[in-house]
Formats: sequence, C-alpha cells, structure tokens
Amino acid sequence: MKKGERFRGITPPVLTTFSADEKIDTERYRREVRYLIDAGIDCISPGGSTGESAALSDDELVQLIGVIREENRKGIPVVAGVARCSTQAAIATALRAKAAGADALMVTPTFYNVLVPDDNGNEKFYRAISDAVGLPIIVYNVIPQNEISSELFSRLLEIENVVGVKQSVGGIMAMYDMKVMCGERGMVFAATDEMIYSCFAAGADGAISAILSLFPRLCVKMWRLANAGRHDEGLKIQNRLYPLWKIVRGPQFPARMKAAAKLLGRDCGYSKSPMTEVSGETIGRMAAILRTVRDED
Repeated sequence: MKKGERFRGITPPVLTTFSADEKIDTERYRREVRYLIDAGIDCISPGGSTGESAALSDDELVQLIGVIREENRKGIPVVAGVARCSTQAAIATALRAKAAGADALMVTPTFYNVLVPDDNGNEKFYRAISDAVGLPIIVYNVIPQNEISSELFSRLLEIENVVGVKQSVGGIMAMYDMKVMCGERGMVFAATDEMIYSCFAAGADGAISAILSLFPRLCVKMWRLANAGRHDEGLKIQNRLYPLWKIVRGPQFPARMKAAAKLLGRDCGYSKSPMTEVSGETIGRMAAILRTVRDED
C-alpha cells in the first residue's frame, strides 16, 4: 500500500518574513499564510529552503508553526522543514515541531560536506528521526554532495514513518526515476520549479516547491489541469512562468523570492544575514516579466 496519500497535491513552502532587525514579523507572515491557504493549496510547509530553514532557530520554527495553526481554518496538513547537520540536532528540532503542531516533517539530509554520511549513515539518520519523533517524514532530496538515490529511497521507504521524497536535485529526470522505481510505495513530490507542470504530467504526486509560494493560484490550477488531462492548458501556464524563474533562481534565493513577491503586491520583509538586498537591475528584469504574469486562477 502506498504511503503518504494525505500529503498529495500542492504544498507551498512559506517565505519567512523577517523585519529589518532579523526578528520574525508575525503580521507579515500571517498575511502570507492566509494568501496561500485562500489559494486552495493542499498542505503548507514552514521552514523549507524558501523559508530559510537552515538559518532558523528551533524557537523561530515553533513560532512559524504557531501562526499557521492560528490561521489554518481549513485544517490542511502542516509539513515542517528540518535542516540540521547531525542526527541529534535534527531530532531535537523535529520534536519541537511536533509539539508545536506539525503534522509531518520534511527532513533535509546532512549538508556540511565533511559530515556527509554514506547510504548506511543516511538510513540510520532517517530511522533515528522516525523512531524518536513518530511523524510522517518526507525526505528533502536537495543536497548535491549527499544525494539520495532512488535505490536508497527504496530502502528508506522500509522505515515506518518515511512516506515520500521531495525531489529537488537532478531535475525532472531524477524525479521520473524516483517515480518509476518507488512511486507505487511512496509519494514523489516535484521541485523542478521551471518545469513544474511537466513534472505533474510525468506522474508526480504533487509538488513542494518555491514557485508554488509565488503563484499558488496558478500552481493549483496547473495541478488540476494535469489531473484532468488538459495538458495544453497546463503547459501554457508553465511557459508563462518560465522566464521569471530563470531570474529568480540562483544566489540569495529567498531574497530573490521576496523581491518577486513584493512586485506581486506581497511584502514579505527581509532575509536573514548574510543575505543582502537584490540588485535594482535584477528587480527591473523581474518587473518587466511580471507586467504580464499575475497569480490569477
């Protein structure tokens, strides 16, 4: 039986709204959460890479989950991001997220390159978190120097609480490989932002991806079009978003996301140091594209 069906569909990772002094701006965050939920999303994820997960303290992650719980009038699942560089640190963060009300975890493999384990070490990492926390786990496959292969993911699905993978590293081909090898046993979520509809058409079980945070209504529409087999319409939306994504991706990614969101009328504040403001030239290029692309369903 396939694990994790509860989390199928569109799961945007929420941008973390910091004030100029790097404190969480809860009112901005509250507005952003409301916007995403009102767009018809299926789940919501505080503390993903888009939300600067590795830079968040446990207290900050708890604070974000608390705001979501207050605004979550539709009762959609909350998938909390955990990005830590040791098993014990990941367990500690995951336990705090569970106590705060998270329904599931999205756990990044360890990422500091000299601390990267082999496959046995990765299996021990996820098994220890599963045993200690007891929440569903989505493997966040995003670390190039610690990539989770489809063969290893197949092993990880033997762990009680591992239910899926967010496939970021390796693009659409890696997502498809995961789907072919493991898609009958666990969920395979897309995260190839520039080709998100193509991932849906190739059989992804949904997406946990930054582009969903910028354009939740359009991404919900693409997901529904894919499920209805209306591929020409879905590809047209993907093609409209593609030029923007070529500018948003790259260094200082959360700051670029916030610059794009601000151009769309959503002020998500600042990013944590050492990220700096996005250049005027980059913002100008985004603005030129966004004159013709809005998040409208």
